[in-house]
Amino acid sequence: MTLAPASTEAPLSPKPPCTGSPCPGLLIPEQPCGSLTLPLPLSGSLRLTPEQFAELCQANPESVLELAADGSLIPMTPTGSETGARNANLLFQIQAWARAAGGWKVFDSSTGFRLPDNSVLSPDVSLVELDRWQALSEAERRGFAPLCPDLVVELASPSDDGPRGITALRQKMAAYQRNGARLGWLLIPAERTAEVWGPLADGKQGWRIGAATRLDGSPHFPALVLELEEIWAG
Repeated sequence: MTLAPASTEAPLSPKPPCTGSPCPGLLIPEQPCGSLTLPLPLSGSLRLTPEQFAELCQANPESVLELAADGSLIPMTPTGSETGARNANLLFQIQAWARAAGGWKVFDSSTGFRLPDNSVLSPDVSLVELDRWQALSEAERRGFAPLCPDLVVELASPSDDGPRGITALRQKMAAYQRNGARLGWLLIPAERTAEVWGPLADGKQGWRIGAATRLDGSPHFPALVLELEEIWAG
């Protein structure tokens, strides 16, 4: 199946029958022709619904993608090894707190959430209150859960280029905030700096902490303390 640009407002249409040879122009050439595929290059005019995006991700599991609120695709790249080690440490600390506190569900960086604005974003680490998670249907849990996490954490790459750079991640943090996140932490290892994004009502939009050594999740997440020296070390 191929993807129709938003201007046509046409549903996804089936591709011609497979001839046995690789389909031209696909991100994954060896994929059967009858499935939904990711075209190269991506068109800036391409717009998808969350349902189409879910179908695209299912057909292209090797691709790392997010969906913006306007329906455009956000191609992601794998993290470098140092960032991956930092992310593992971050996940370990959040998981340890959640197990001790009880009542929370922890998600890693491969998890997509369908936010109220119809974007589908994947925080590096996130927390959802267990009652909210259990209120979802089985189908909603299997797909991109239709909610904004209570806590979101993002790790910035050393460069400001691309979707993992500081500028792009600040836009994501603002989106989490608009969609109801209780607390967001943006970690910038290259500067040993953290930004705190609280609820809109608190007025904390990117409150910056230089030479940060720890972050405190209170009052929304009592006794949650993130030790940053271990994360800065990589």
